[in-house]
Amino acid sequence: MTAVPDPTPAPPAEILAVLSLLCPEVVRDIEQNWNAPVSEYARHLWRPVARPASTPAIAARSILRDVLQQRLGAVMQPEEAAKAIDDFEHRPVIQSGLHCLLLMDRITFDALLLAWLGAVENGLSAFVAFMGTTMTMETVGREGPGWLDVGDDKINLFGMGRHKLCRKSTCAAGPVSINKRALEAVGDETDARSWLGTLLASQDKVFGTAADALTELNEDLFANWDRSGRALPIFIDDRLAASAMARHLDHEDSLLARLLTQPARRQRLDHALQEAASGPFGRFLPNATDYFWGIREERVRKLVLENGRLIEPDRPHGVSIPFERLHLKQALLDGVLLPNLFLMFLVLAILPRVRAVGGLRQIGYVALFHQILLAALDETALDERELAAELQVRENAWGMRVIDEQISVREQLASLPEGALFPDLLRQYRLRTFAETTEDLKLVRENARWRKIGRAFGV
Repeated sequence: MTAVPDPTPAPPAEILAVLSLLCPEVVRDIEQNWNAPVSEYARHLWRPVARPASTPAIAARSILRDVLQQRLGAVMQPEEAAKAIDDFEHRPVIQSGLHCLLLMDRITFDALLLAWLGAVENGLSAFVAFMGTTMTMETVGREGPGWLDVGDDKINLFGMGRHKLCRKSTCAAGPVSINKRALEAVGDETDARSWLGTLLASQDKVFGTAADALTELNEDLFANWDRSGRALPIFIDDRLAASAMARHLDHEDSLLARLLTQPARRQRLDHALQEAASGPFGRFLPNATDYFWGIREERVRKLVLENGRLIEPDRPHGVSIPFERLHLKQALLDGVLLPNLFLMFLVLAILPRVRAVGGLRQIGYVALFHQILLAALDETALDERELAAELQVRENAWGMRVIDEQISVREQLASLPEGALFPDLLRQYRLRTFAETTEDLKLVRENARWRKIGRAFGV
């Protein structure tokens, strides 16, 4: 008898069925790349995106391009910045799932590696990585931006007292300097070559905020790990989103100005947000603050909208901003307000038609943000009707913990060639399939939110 060959391995149907309830675009990415190398999946995520066509989308892309050019001008020569912007125009993708942590953090390293693979496989000179900076310096039990994980120990990166780490937010805590004494006590010669020497080179620097420090240190680490400079990370954070949001509020007739400051439009938007939060996928939505975060005394503050003002609840002398276009714009420019996740994704991804690549919760709430915006649009207005047509195609992708190594970054660095760490990993991930690397979507199978969705829908 002739042996019948095994059929081509396929992704677990029950997991795809659950994901397809909210994110069919993510399912298509998985199905198309299941047996392909991880590097090919990354290449696929950084594929071109249709150019903005509606008036609001074109305006949003123009604003995003302007604020990105300002950021690039700070870290690149003019010709390099022009090339990076041109690449972004053709392949507008942001790795948007990162928290503002040193690249020695396992999840952060792996997510940035996937983005680098996507950029390199598409021949891009740079790629954009958003790092969330609104969390406190210590989140729980020696975790968070203020701590450096070296595998068998954790180092207080900036030498802050624990009470300060737990109370100060990454975007506002500062000035800071690295904890030279603690770093010198932990490393050996291998560490000195692969990461420690890079950090200690900044031992005499004073950084304005912890976010500034982590951004610059990560740029330095990356440059040491890939001395070929094939594709450079451009780190952005909530503060760039605030600059973009302020630009959207320049004119009273802009879409976001209408949605936020015209009472009837905001009522409709509020209703759409409430409907999504009370719906079957509401557990994905972050709803910790009303539209914006406040910043006071080096800490991000929850705000509520009451009687036409954004205020800190139960804080008579806390942040208090009139919910009016020009007041909001100025507070954003002054660093007193930051957009919440909903507004941040509107200005960085959804409105300018940029693909957002993130984690298993993010793919859920980005899909919901699309639905919320669609529900808030006025389709009797031509520009909003044209935008609604564009929004039928969602640019939403899974790119956090697709690569999910279990050894510490410190241990991994010790086994890779000095100065060519990322090129060596490129060779590895051109050989490892998406199915193998994700262990048949093990993380999705174990994710509490997605499991509850599956049970609720009987999938």
